[in-house]
Amino acid sequence: MKFAIPLSVAAIILAQPATAKDTRFWNLTSSTVKSLELAPAGTSAFGPNQCANDPDGAVDHDERVKVTGVTTGSYDARLELADGRVCMAKAVRVETGKPFSIEDRDLVGCAP
Repeated sequence: MKFAIPLSVAAIILAQPATAKDTRFWNLTSSTVKSLELAPAGTSAFGPNQCANDPDGAVDHDERVKVTGVTTGSYDARLELADGRVCMAKAVRVETGKPFSIEDRDLVGCAP
């Protein structure tokens, strides 16, 4: 009986859902991003457009958007910018529950 109370308290604490922070993309490019797709680095297995998680479907300069379906790792990002260019950012480090950013200097292979 003397273990009942501590065990009950431990059970309640462990049953609480974890309050994890969202993984977010922080757009530090000089352009609005209309599409952001992530693939494990070195592959072409791009996932869904993460900009769809934003209410207006685009991520303006210095805006953040929730990213879903990715875990900690290195990713290649494919971005479509408001001016119509499609660019890549290679080996972007993503950590679950933390923001990651992409800047103009990270963009390569931009094509109209």
